[in-house]
Amino acid sequence: MISDIQFGVRVEVPLKNKLYSALVIDLQKEMQMDYKPRTIVSIIDKEPIIGDQQFKLWNWISNYYSCTIGEVMNVALPSGLKLTSETKVYINPNYQEDMTTLSDEEYMIAEAITIQNELTIGEIRSILDKKTVYPVIRSLLDKEVVYVREELIEKYKPKNIGVVQLAEAYKKEPNKLSEVLDAVKKSEKQTRAILAIYQFSKSQEFIPKSDIYEISKVDNSVLRALEKKGIIELSEMEVSRLVHGNYQQKELPLLTDDQSTALKSISAIYKEKSQILLHGVTGSGKTRIYIELIREQLALGKQVLYLLPEIALTTQIVSRLRAVFGDDVGTYHSRMGNAERVEIWKAVNDEKPIVLGARSSMFLPYKNLGLIIVDEEHDSSYKQQDPAPRYNGRDTAVVMAQLHDAKVILGSATPSLESFHNVNQGKYGLVQLKNRIGSVALPEIEVVDLRYEYKTKRIKNGFSLALREGIEKALANDEQAMIFQNRRGYAPTIQCDQCGWHAECNNCDVSLTVHKFFNELRCHYCGSRRKMIETCPACGSHTLNQKGYGTEKIEAQIRELFPDAKVARMDYDTTKTKNAYQNIIADFTAKKIDILVGTQMITKGLDFEDIGIVGILNADLSLQFPDFRAGERAYQLFTQVAGRAGRKRKQGKVIIQSFQPTHPVILETIDNNYDRFFAREMAERQKFVYPPFYRFIQITLKHKQPKTVLEAAHFLAKQLSAKFGNRILGPTQPGVARLRGQYLQNITIKMEKDPKVMNGLKRFLMHARLHTLNSPGFKSVRINLDVDPY
Repeated sequence: MISDIQFGVRVEVPLKNKLYSALVIDLQKEMQMDYKPRTIVSIIDKEPIIGDQQFKLWNWISNYYSCTIGEVMNVALPSGLKLTSETKVYINPNYQEDMTTLSDEEYMIAEAITIQNELTIGEIRSILDKKTVYPVIRSLLDKEVVYVREELIEKYKPKNIGVVQLAEAYKKEPNKLSEVLDAVKKSEKQTRAILAIYQFSKSQEFIPKSDIYEISKVDNSVLRALEKKGIIELSEMEVSRLVHGNYQQKELPLLTDDQSTALKSISAIYKEKSQILLHGVTGSGKTRIYIELIREQLALGKQVLYLLPEIALTTQIVSRLRAVFGDDVGTYHSRMGNAERVEIWKAVNDEKPIVLGARSSMFLPYKNLGLIIVDEEHDSSYKQQDPAPRYNGRDTAVVMAQLHDAKVILGSATPSLESFHNVNQGKYGLVQLKNRIGSVALPEIEVVDLRYEYKTKRIKNGFSLALREGIEKALANDEQAMIFQNRRGYAPTIQCDQCGWHAECNNCDVSLTVHKFFNELRCHYCGSRRKMIETCPACGSHTLNQKGYGTEKIEAQIRELFPDAKVARMDYDTTKTKNAYQNIIADFTAKKIDILVGTQMITKGLDFEDIGIVGILNADLSLQFPDFRAGERAYQLFTQVAGRAGRKRKQGKVIIQSFQPTHPVILETIDNNYDRFFAREMAERQKFVYPPFYRFIQITLKHKQPKTVLEAAHFLAKQLSAKFGNRILGPTQPGVARLRGQYLQNITIKMEKDPKVMNGLKRFLMHARLHTLNSPGFKSVRINLDVDPY
């Protein structure tokens, strides 16, 4: 009924001959529209699936990051809540002709529909065992044998399990066990099953069949036999897919004096400000402080959102939080199945107390949010790249907290320049932890000059003499080692020594990476693959050289250098499956791994007790990246990876290999001098008009024809330059000029941190973008807008 329509419910709407679920965001009695509105076919929900604050956040994201509200909704809602239609075929009840006149295929389909009442297109394909079935369906439609219609398909289905319970007569009189055993004494299997059922029934009414199978070693036929005798009842029960368990409660260590002081400072600052930056060195116990803050919020009946930049981090943190808060902790991230994500959505709507997850967990329907923790707030993984909205999770969390009247704590050992700048501007409060727990010293950092190592031939398989000796010493002391190389694969490229040819991707302007395990060349941008080649396609030479080092090659070389060590690798290639992260981290924690090689995954907040040495194989890869943030990210990366060493028992050691041992970022890392690093970087940013003093918008145009994309870029840039002058830079060709078969052009906008200028520019930009797309020849050009792109 029309009276049941309200804000936040899903409704069924026809669009382009299909049905979709749409979200009601406003109700109007009278509206003047220049288009024909769609008719609502039905109402899907009885209660709203989103709340008012949620939609306000969507609106803010849409306005600030220059995207449509539909693009926000598409990212925000789990796919299990976004319904689409499926074509179903039905028998026409008015058809009176003889079906024997139909062809064999037509008759098979018509008969099957008569028996099953309806068939989907997929089911018809299975019956005919062929992909192209539309000619058969079209023929049946023309002969008026069948008709079709679209029906909305519910993607989410509750999980049901088979359960067992004692029949009512035996529930009331448990002393009838001997009578029951007499009834089944001729069957050993039934006897075992009955004993198991009685044992479980002491603590639970409904017993999962799987538990009975496991304990008594019987199958379903045994339970069916007991059901026929009236001893038990079999049924199905809906259960949650969310993890539940009896978590072993661990006694938390007492707060250190530094942690107690920090908590008092946080409480005092929260009386005046809602945002606090917690700047604590690696190993200083920031997580312990978060736990106390969570306890305070739960005592007030509030919800807490704990944000992490990487899924890999959830394993250790979830274990710690569940040891304290049990099933009050829920997780949400992209590795979860669609059904699990719908269930956590519903649990949060029912005020699940704690949610721990990646940036997408901000879109859950919180009703009573009291605190948002943004751990490792500096991490670039908080920035969404594709598709739109290209939002920053850290910045969005601050706005979200304001909408919910909640507090925010941003934690990091290496804060982003933006956050520390906000501290200096008085927007955020600052609390610092300058010491590690137990007064364990920060790691000793040694810089190895690779120029000298190569000159004196002390380098071996990419490892300097000092690093090799350090690893040997750590292993001899029953300690572990961690090796960082921020390139996955075996080697970044393969090149011919005779003519200089190197393997390039057919779709992207990048070299193909060697993956030796798979005997393939792979593109890390578009995912295309090619079998390994033995001869140069340009000159026929066999002298092909695999240039550079990736994590796969480092792993192989470590096995050569330390044949008795247990070695593992942690990168994108080894962590694709759902539980791969957990397995590697669990094995390293249990010391089943002596040396762990990895990309930046190993740098982010992981806590291990026995790492004696950390090696950074080539610091210059980070320092020489063509990005104004290269220095900031390098400092954060070096400090974070160094922070994995010697966290609990004694001082660890870090060895940084570099061709630039006196680079300012390396010296600041050695001294752990964030203040000096911050002052130097900020002076450069201000001089060259970079964030956080100015704001950036990056416009990327894409098209399969280089001429078309260049003309469109100049057309758009001309409109913008006429209005905003030298704030517009470009168009320019990016470093990687072609991706996935599309040629790229970039336009960069630098603008003052003035809300009026920013809002006016964004409005004009959306208008200019639309004008460009509607101009002759540019309709197929893709124009992506990225606000605060770096």
